[in-house]
Amino acid sequence: MASQQRRSALPYLFLAPAGLVMLFVVLYPFLYNVVIAFSNMSLYRLRDWSFVGFDHFRTIVREPEIYSVLLKTVVWTTVNVVSHLVFGVGLALLLNQEIRGRAVYRALLILPWAMPQYITALTWRGMFNYEYGAINLMLRGLHLPPVPWLSNANWAFAAPILANIWLGFPFMMVIALGGLQSIPRELYEAAAIDGASWGTRLRKITLPLLKPVLVPAAVLGTIWTFNNLNVIWLVTNQGEPADKTHILVTYVYKAAFHYYRYGYAAAFSMVIFFILLVFVIAFLRASRGKEGGA
Repeated sequence: MASQQRRSALPYLFLAPAGLVMLFVVLYPFLYNVVIAFSNMSLYRLRDWSFVGFDHFRTIVREPEIYSVLLKTVVWTTVNVVSHLVFGVGLALLLNQEIRGRAVYRALLILPWAMPQYITALTWRGMFNYEYGAINLMLRGLHLPPVPWLSNANWAFAAPILANIWLGFPFMMVIALGGLQSIPRELYEAAAIDGASWGTRLRKITLPLLKPVLVPAAVLGTIWTFNNLNVIWLVTNQGEPADKTHILVTYVYKAAFHYYRYGYAAAFSMVIFFILLVFVIAFLRASRGKEGGA
């Protein structure tokens, strides 16, 4: 009996170190953030802060600028994730064919994902320079006018989107390529015998069988992109011009570490958390509903 109890307790002993790490690295900061969200903590009230209830949340809802930032965040996330899926799946379909030098192409296309995001973002910022950037130099070589990538608000918002598309498509490509290699070749051979075209095979075989791997990847990609601070912060140099290129996460970062409004930033981070939580729940329910209907 005693030996059986020791055996049943053994897994918990092995899990205890990981549980403690999760407690101090994830749970404690999250709960501390919740507490701060209801306080007036700032740089001037680090020690003598007090609870202010839902004041910060009311302020967030009443700020008209927040809604334009939210719209930009939705555009930023949608364009990036859709582009990652389209380019990633398209390149995976090409690399899944028997082509010469396939291993070399795979290695080269994974490079954007393998490089540090910080270095890549700064490199793209240099490439977007109006006078000396590689992109405008190429446009001049094609006898086209240079683009004010970093001084015009619209172009400055498009610039990090282009950089992040380049950074993100290899992840989707690797996921899709793994899914493609798990599809039995016999299905394609049977479809070809039945006279199915390439497009029909793509719609009826490839995409349905890729869905179990692409749906979780799309959800993860949405969360990562929605909270992607590095690219848009570094490429636009902290939201320039005139704070017109912020998404929600950069807006919160500036509130916390430039204006030192810690309580406000904590409340805003909770809003972002609940937006993503609602999205994930709705997306998963919709996916299950479609599977049940099928």
